[in-house]
Amino acid sequence: MTEQWQQEITKWITGKELLQATLSQPKRKDGTAAPKTIIRPIEMKNGLFYQFEYHFANKVTHDNVAEPQAAERVIDLLQENYRQALVKTNEADVQLLFSKKGKAAILKKPPTGDSSKANLQHNRQKQRILSENQAAPFLVELGIMTQEGLVHAKKQDKYRQINRFLEMVTDVLAYLPTDREITIIDFGCGKSYLTFALYHLLAVEQKRNINIIGLDLKADVIAFCSELAEKLGYDKLKFLVGDIAEYEELQAADMVVTLHACDTATDAALAKAVNWGASVIMSVPCCQHELFKQVKNDVLSPLLSQGLLKERFSALATDAARGTLLEVLGYKVSMLEFVDPEHTPKNLLIRAVRSEQHGPSMKKWEEYEQFRQFLNISPSLEHMLSERWPNRISK
Repeated sequence: MTEQWQQEITKWITGKELLQATLSQPKRKDGTAAPKTIIRPIEMKNGLFYQFEYHFANKVTHDNVAEPQAAERVIDLLQENYRQALVKTNEADVQLLFSKKGKAAILKKPPTGDSSKANLQHNRQKQRILSENQAAPFLVELGIMTQEGLVHAKKQDKYRQINRFLEMVTDVLAYLPTDREITIIDFGCGKSYLTFALYHLLAVEQKRNINIIGLDLKADVIAFCSELAEKLGYDKLKFLVGDIAEYEELQAADMVVTLHACDTATDAALAKAVNWGASVIMSVPCCQHELFKQVKNDVLSPLLSQGLLKERFSALATDAARGTLLEVLGYKVSMLEFVDPEHTPKNLLIRAVRSEQHGPSMKKWEEYEQFRQFLNISPSLEHMLSERWPNRISK
């Protein structure tokens, strides 16, 4: 017997009411399903199609499905792969939540979409998680948006950076627990644009049970952020003055964010994340000086004899070592471009997710040892996690 939610989906698509649908929270964590799938109508030369945009950890793929088959495809994806869907139509914004037994709960809210403004062009403007013309309170308070939802001209780069960050977070939300409170810590949070964005996405938009802590050394910045969190009513977001290496308040964390922590402060944050058993790590390194003083190899002398080239190579080698050490411990690591290089040279983000199916890897440890010996380096992260290395890893 066709269930109500299946009838609704068929009606939205055949009646051309669907503006956008976002499927999330995969039922399995084996990587067979994209962490997120977005469906939109698009007008092509041979008629109306629905574009299925599959967001995997390292890539986005597309599949254009003709209208008659689109409803069946959406229903199959929800039955087989996902626990949640957000569907936007003219009539309402509808959230579908599926229990472990497959029973659906349907929650309807007033619509935020308008088909008269829908863009069905195949090559349309990029859709962002934080859309323009829909003012997010934290963006208004931080001076990025006006009350009407317009992005200030001088804040366009920051607006794009925030959206890019949230896109990368959204791709790995499937690795975070859904049956309890999620603990997130942001080391070196600064003015906390991204910390507030995380809270807005997870607590406000997705109604998740979360607790976020922002940590920074600057007392005046922490005071500002604390006041803003209180003003916005973000009661599960708190800010503390403290140093990454000395922070001992938590016993466990689900997600650790560290942005532009200088030199080995990034390593201290990564070590904390590993020891807390964090499922997701998002780290943008900064000011990497440690290996510049260490790296040495006669074969590479044409490169290492030039200061600028050596500096850039040392930074890349540092992040390569960090990523490989995380892989030794069973994390899946991606090196991503955080923002366009024209906006900042510090544009690399290390994203690591921990899979319960992958334990420590001796093969990765051996790769790391060869790399370390070739460059004559001794990275801090290896020493900070010394209790976890090869003699404790079974082949």
